[in-house]
Amino acid sequence: MSALRHATFKQLAALHAVARLGSVSAAAAELHLTQPAVSIQIGALEAAAGTPLLQRTGRGIRLTEAGTLLAGYAGRILELWREAGDEMAAQHGDFSGTLRVGAVTTAEYLLPPLLVAFANAHPKVKVKLQVGNRDQIVRMLAGQEVDLAIMGRPPAELKTVSASFARHPMAFLAAPGHALMQQRGLNLAQLLDAELLVRERGSGTRATVETLFKEAGLPLRIGSEMSSNEAIKQLAAAGLGVAFLSLHTCTLEMQAGLLALLPLPGNPIERDWYVMHLAARQLPQVAAAFERFLCEQGQDLVRAQLERRPAAPAVTR
Repeated sequence: MSALRHATFKQLAALHAVARLGSVSAAAAELHLTQPAVSIQIGALEAAAGTPLLQRTGRGIRLTEAGTLLAGYAGRILELWREAGDEMAAQHGDFSGTLRVGAVTTAEYLLPPLLVAFANAHPKVKVKLQVGNRDQIVRMLAGQEVDLAIMGRPPAELKTVSASFARHPMAFLAAPGHALMQQRGLNLAQLLDAELLVRERGSGTRATVETLFKEAGLPLRIGSEMSSNEAIKQLAAAGLGVAFLSLHTCTLEMQAGLLALLPLPGNPIERDWYVMHLAARQLPQVAAAFERFLCEQGQDLVRAQLERRPAAPAVTR
């Protein structure tokens, strides 16, 4: 029989909380238990596992190798049990649960109004949004830390079911007074000597600009590389150089006259936003409902956001 046959959900929850929060005291506060009670749960789990899970150090505690391994399984087991509870509630007509979404950094400008519209229609749904660059979100999806991922193109390294739900305009932008704004017949080759401000490797917009130059047979000369859309916008608006950004990130700056489109042919370019989930995993009902919502109403809501006009989503409760 398994060495963990006597383990309980309370013990797994105690280990998972200690692993996430880094201390017994913080775990006790979150679980509304005393510190000795948490220590007793961890001790019982160690006895069931037959090996130490925590190790005392001069700075507190750390997980042993076995503790790290078991904490990972504990998180997955507890999440699956929570999901089972949500699905059972849905069987009785109580549409609730936690919507776990991972979104690339650029999508954090796009997604909140969509989440608000969905949550307003389903007030018992809780939203857990995690934001990172493309590589980070792919890892979250693969590790089942999120149920749905929002990004510019499906990852080739994972088997996913994906659907486009909105157009994604990206463009070269600069301050209105930038010298290239007055350049007649401007082309991509003339940007080689410009101070090009781009996102870091691993981001979707970086991959797109790399593809544009590669397809044109041109080298990509990067002036500055940043992990922040905000930093790129501010530097470009101050006149430092030319930015390549999603238009979702700079609607306000363009309306305020701080940034403008460079007069390049085909600028902006349009790609698609995709919502996706792992092909081998059945979606929880709340995630499946949000996926349908994006596919049915995403484009209208995104267009309204770009145009800064109100749009009333027709969501069926």
